[in-house]
Amino acid sequence: MVFSSLSFIFAFLPAFLALYYCVPSKSKNTLLFLGSLLFYSFGEPIYLFLIFASTLVNYLLGVGIAKYKKGRTERLFLFITALFYNFGLLLFFKYTNFFIENGNLLLKACNIDWQFFPLNVGLPLGISFYTFQIMSYIIDVYRDKVKAEKSFVSLGAYICMFPQLIAGPIVVYSDISDTLKKRMVSIVNIDRGLKTFIIGLGYKVIIANRIGTLWNEVCTIGFESISTPLAWLGAVAYSLQLYFDFWGYSVMAIGLGDMLGFSMPENFRYPYTARSVTEFWRRWHITLGAWFREYVYIPLGGNRKGTLRTILHLFIVWLLVGFWHGAAWNFVLWGLLIFILLMIEKTILLRFLNGKNMIAWLVSHLYILLYIPVSWIIFAITDFSELRIYLLKMFPFFGGAQTASLNDFWRLLDLYAPLLIAGVVLSVSYPQKLWEKIRDSALGIILLLAVFWYSVYLLAIGINNPFLYFRF
Repeated sequence: MVFSSLSFIFAFLPAFLALYYCVPSKSKNTLLFLGSLLFYSFGEPIYLFLIFASTLVNYLLGVGIAKYKKGRTERLFLFITALFYNFGLLLFFKYTNFFIENGNLLLKACNIDWQFFPLNVGLPLGISFYTFQIMSYIIDVYRDKVKAEKSFVSLGAYICMFPQLIAGPIVVYSDISDTLKKRMVSIVNIDRGLKTFIIGLGYKVIIANRIGTLWNEVCTIGFESISTPLAWLGAVAYSLQLYFDFWGYSVMAIGLGDMLGFSMPENFRYPYTARSVTEFWRRWHITLGAWFREYVYIPLGGNRKGTLRTILHLFIVWLLVGFWHGAAWNFVLWGLLIFILLMIEKTILLRFLNGKNMIAWLVSHLYILLYIPVSWIIFAITDFSELRIYLLKMFPFFGGAQTASLNDFWRLLDLYAPLLIAGVVLSVSYPQKLWEKIRDSALGIILLLAVFWYSVYLLAIGINNPFLYFRF
């Protein structure tokens, strides 16, 4: 089940909230845990046991780690067991077939007449996200940053909380532990959360889903047959679709959190207005960046062990970030591209890109506007031969690609121009600032009603409604 579905909006959510607001405070975590498991079962009932078992195993491991003092062998053993269990499950379900396929290619290259058969396993929804949340809890317990949760139900409510179970934001236990124990749900929370949810729904259904059909049309035409302008138009469309798809989902999650009495962390801060790749990744998927900084980069040594070690640490982080997004080499390439650009910025460009003069301002924005569609095309196309064709279409002077007809470009530009303009306008902060001024006014209420019912209408007529980050 996804937030942008009629079954969630008109069945699950109102029924859950009615029960949630009626039960006493001491029972809210139990209802949240059970309700979240029910929510998860609509999408992946076969893996319901997996997430329940992970919750139980990590509850026992957390209590066991807290039982022993620092320096005890038993404590370290339990911590290592948690690492192997959680990341082992993630590796098995997400990367087993990737390793098998590449192992088979290596055997073939060595003329070894042996092939491994791929496993028939699917990717459990949200496993990349809830694994990171579980590990943040286990690591913080091991470091004595937080106390082990004594209530299995409360830990289950944290791990399985449906607003952020499928695709984040990644919420670390230390930021939410107090709220799990005691929280207030007021009319102000409900009002703010509902309005936030509707705005996120609009981003997802009205903007992302409809712009996504432009990218689908480009893919249907075939990369060999598109012109250079259409290649760029498709790349821009995918960039906007991915942003409003994931941002919309994150905004809906924040709104749902408000309605339940939780404060969910901000996950996006207008990344397309950044002036460098460094700044972009401080604004995009903020909770993922914070997780890797806290639990990978800093433990490796951060920037405290000299320039070469800092470069190595950043290389490891971005290699892992790329691989975390998907079991394909294009994600590794995408992560390495970001690492290379970050290193170039750190050593050469960043001071200029952050300059106060008009030339620096203009060049930095043009640089990011070039980076965004190119990087997301590398992210989107998993087949390297198809990726090569698309990049040569975007940059025909590198490969002498033949010019295709512009008819499809003009047709699709004319059809999707209003949506593309809306996407660009909503990518900057000014509409949000305006919204904050009118959100509680009559005009704001009318706008919300229009966004909600138009979103419902689009869902009812069966508009394209994927969620891109489910595959990651």
